[in-house]
Amino acid sequence: MVNDELLKLRNLGKTSAQWLHATGIHSLEELRSRGPVASYCAVRARGFRASKSLLFAIAGALQDVHWNDLDPVYKAQLIKQLEQFQER
Repeated sequence: MVNDELLKLRNLGKTSAQWLHATGIHSLEELRSRGPVASYCAVRARGFRASKSLLFAIAGALQDVHWNDLDPVYKAQLIKQLEQFQER
């Protein structure tokens, strides 16, 4: 795990990276391909008790910004997408 690409991304620590690996996400490209909502839902589906902070951490990692600095409108869109994803 020393050369773990996910650990090099902003906002993602060891636990977040391990959770993402458990869902089959091992690279920035795979994370970007799934997107923040589907990636977060995949982690939750595996039984990990991730909070919505992980959703924002993933979104921030994809934009290379701290998750606290994400646009509030974008955060609201993520929550809406999450609700729609969970309704399926």
